[in-house]
Amino acid sequence: MKHRIVVLGAGYAGATAAGRLARRLHPDDTEITVVNADPDFVERVRMHQLATGQGLKTHELSRVYAGTGVRVRQARVTAVDVDRRTVALVDGDGADELAYDTLVYALGSAAADHGVAGVAEHAYDISGRSAALRLRDRLAHLGAGGTVLVVGGGLTGLEAVTEIAEARPDLDVALAARGGLGDWLTAKARRHLRGVCDRLGITVHEDTDIARVDATGAVTADGRVIPAEVTVWTTGFAVHPIAAATTLTVADTGQIVVDATMRSVSHPDVYAVGDAGLAEGPGGRPLRMSCASGVPMAWQAADAIAARLTGQRKYAKAPLRYFNQCISLGRRDGIIQYVTADDRAKPSFLAGRLAARYKEVVCKGAAWGIAHPVLYPVRRRRIVATRTETVPTMS
Repeated sequence: MKHRIVVLGAGYAGATAAGRLARRLHPDDTEITVVNADPDFVERVRMHQLATGQGLKTHELSRVYAGTGVRVRQARVTAVDVDRRTVALVDGDGADELAYDTLVYALGSAAADHGVAGVAEHAYDISGRSAALRLRDRLAHLGAGGTVLVVGGGLTGLEAVTEIAEARPDLDVALAARGGLGDWLTAKARRHLRGVCDRLGITVHEDTDIARVDATGAVTADGRVIPAEVTVWTTGFAVHPIAAATTLTVADTGQIVVDATMRSVSHPDVYAVGDAGLAEGPGGRPLRMSCASGVPMAWQAADAIAARLTGQRKYAKAPLRYFNQCISLGRRDGIIQYVTADDRAKPSFLAGRLAARYKEVVCKGAAWGIAHPVLYPVRRRRIVATRTETVPTMS
């Protein structure tokens, strides 16, 4: 029988892992299935562009995997039984069950409301395509002089607020940040960011906690009211709750706890990549939820699985570290903040049009990498062990 590998989720991490496995394992020995709710790979890092009415290139998964042997199953995952090694699905034909020998869990995350009252009922987010399209429709119906408040001063919030302000200069756009504006950036980068916000007419509310959201705006923790016809919530992400409902060892965040190979510490048949996995990065700090973390995690998991199944004693270690943070500030400006391996800002950075072009190259490269998960031809190896094997070491 073929070794059945099931990949749950086809975001940056899941789609990369599936493609890389297909190029390392012989198709006569393996059956690789990707389960995804959408028929396409969605460029999540571009959702702020989609929300402002820009058209995005589609990446149909059946075309991405054409000729690789990867099967695409369009369905929604409803449960995982890691003891029976099965996945419960729902598709257009109803409920079904899919068995696996190795599971790559990459269901990702959605916007986190952190328990703030009114967010679920009144706020918008850009955590996925359907959410971004919902916001796009609302913004399209917002007339000149309308008010928009983006809550969250991280990378997603900065990209969203500048994109909206640039695309709709007729709107009154504001940002509410819990800390200072871009307070993790170098001083010069922060000055550039503040200059962009001033140029785009963005009102910035720093050191502001939002306690409640309603149909007319937001109320801060100290009782101030920030009026907004549209509130966009970008205060971080929460993982899909399916993993926490299993017997997998998960962290308080609901992420699956994994070792250096992205293998579950409690269930050796399960690997977790992307936002779904809690992996240790440089300095012992957990990798943050991001494309920059998810893709190397996928490389690591795919190579570890392939080495384990084919009896390789050693394989290359993926670079589980950071190099820069890429922030688009509209279509014609940006900041590239160079960082240490553990994601702390270095003195050097790029800004302006050059940074915007840099960020665009990074986005295109990430999408290109889905269809090209290995950078050079590799031999597809035959499986020599399945259930009992010596775990290879990274070199």
